[in-house]
Amino acid sequence: MKKTMVSVMLCAAMAAGVLAGCGLKSPETATTAAATTAAAATEAATAAESSETEAAAGSESSGKYDTASMPEVTLVYAEVNPLDTIVGQMATDFKTKVEELSDGKITIDVQASGVLGSENDVLDTMLGGGGTIDISRISAFALTSYGGQKSMLLSLPYTFVSREHFWNFANSELAQEFLMESQENGSGVRGLFYGEEGFRHFFTVNEISGIDSLKGMKLRVSNDPVMNGLVEGLGASPTVVSFGELYSALQTGVVDGAEQPIANYKSNAFPEVAPYLILDGHTLGAVQVIITDASWDKLTADQQAILMEAGEYASAENQKNSESKENEVLEELKADGVTVIEVDDVTPWQEATRKVIEDNTKGYEDLYQQLLDLQ
Repeated sequence: MKKTMVSVMLCAAMAAGVLAGCGLKSPETATTAAATTAAAATEAATAAESSETEAAAGSESSGKYDTASMPEVTLVYAEVNPLDTIVGQMATDFKTKVEELSDGKITIDVQASGVLGSENDVLDTMLGGGGTIDISRISAFALTSYGGQKSMLLSLPYTFVSREHFWNFANSELAQEFLMESQENGSGVRGLFYGEEGFRHFFTVNEISGIDSLKGMKLRVSNDPVMNGLVEGLGASPTVVSFGELYSALQTGVVDGAEQPIANYKSNAFPEVAPYLILDGHTLGAVQVIITDASWDKLTADQQAILMEAGEYASAENQKNSESKENEVLEELKADGVTVIEVDDVTPWQEATRKVIEDNTKGYEDLYQQLLDLQ
């Protein structure tokens, strides 16, 4: 475009020079026409240059991914807990990072507080090919009923002796093997990343003082063999109640108690109806974020990479913040009048749950030992 403009101007100048050299006076109309032509050529060249600059700018991406030509997509993310919980914050961190890396081309639509149903409801929808839920945060043991044998090992009582122990696993190559189990066994979902929501503890409607207080109680469980075995080992009666109905079940006496991580206990208002919390820490609340194979396969390679990078970020943020958040909530519960019972010696609890561990590690003894060795 620049060459065209210069050529036009040179031609006009040469024409004027020829006329002057011949001693002829150029007619005023000819001079005006030449000037007009040159001006028009200049304007056209400037406009074209501006268009080329804008087009080039539009083709650039703000980061390392090619987002300029990236198709827009919205992915629905199901979370059974409110956004002010540890796992709710993890969902927000994941959403923020995905949308940042994709320059807004990928939208994560977080549906929190169980509006899309319980974990089992969500899993049924995802595994059944419903197509309405793309991503979900689930408890590690949630896949047990769907053939997740490796995931089940994460929920066995007293497997992880500390948070550090869990994160040694979550950041290891072994974790990737666990995450891909559901995809490899044909379930139709795959794991993206791990997180945790703190240790899980029992809470009750009536006053308790220790492990013996739980005997004979009806304790809420999800439909999971590990939790059923755990509660039976404590001498209590496992009672299946959906998470969405747990508050009313505690309020009406359908169950005498339940178990949850501390942050979830508070954010779901369970202290209002069950104000006794015993810190037995029977299981670390290992969680994983999964996506359906159908949703994964419709993404471009860059979009898949963005989800994985955002998952690493959300997981790291979860690791950094979960313990401090849990401690903060525990102090708030004490200030609100919740009776908190400390457990100084977990040995009786470990002995009571030994059978459920033995029953659920058969055939996976070596793999389970690898988990234990990561501490």
